[in-house]
Amino acid sequence: MPSSPVSRTKNAGAAQFVPEGKDWAALRAASTGCRGCELYQDATQTVFGEGPVPARLMLVGECPGDREDTEGHVFVGPAGRLLDKALADAGIERDKTYLTNAVKHFRFTARGKRRIHETPRRGEVVACFPWLREEIRVVRPKLIIALGAVAAKALLGPSFKLTEHRGEVQEHDGLRVGVTVHPSSVVRAENFTEAYEKFVADLVVLKES
Repeated sequence: MPSSPVSRTKNAGAAQFVPEGKDWAALRAASTGCRGCELYQDATQTVFGEGPVPARLMLVGECPGDREDTEGHVFVGPAGRLLDKALADAGIERDKTYLTNAVKHFRFTARGKRRIHETPRRGEVVACFPWLREEIRVVRPKLIIALGAVAAKALLGPSFKLTEHRGEVQEHDGLRVGVTVHPSSVVRAENFTEAYEKFVADLVVLKES
């Protein structure tokens, strides 16, 4: 099994901004001033996780998109709307689920007036892990579902291969982590119906694991 993400991020950039041992409200407030990596310079704001604390189920995505960065809330863009529908179809109540991202600032490339999403670099994921670690501590989830490879590798190590373990639950560092694709990949899929049905099927299997 891959090495512990906690040990890899002991001296990460965000660690100096994270008030360890505090409650969710204190964490969220502190996250607004995070300068742990360069992404804060161009992003509108930190987008922290949201949902009930504690919660049985926690979903972890990649990083905020354009809408999330503008509005300051997780999963409110096109991928978020698809996730809402998929959760409902899988019998998962979003209002009882904690949602967050591995990276709390929007990474993008500007093209004219458009901001094109970019996948976070590994260093940015590692730098941001102290926030995710503290969210896990306060949320105390029975199951974490990693949405996409970025989230899966943040939780299970850089050598983890989503394609080999999609729809499975991994036991790692005292956590139970289920893995599936990110909803944005479903939005972009050539065969949308097939991709969506497989995504929902993953969620059903994982929630019952």
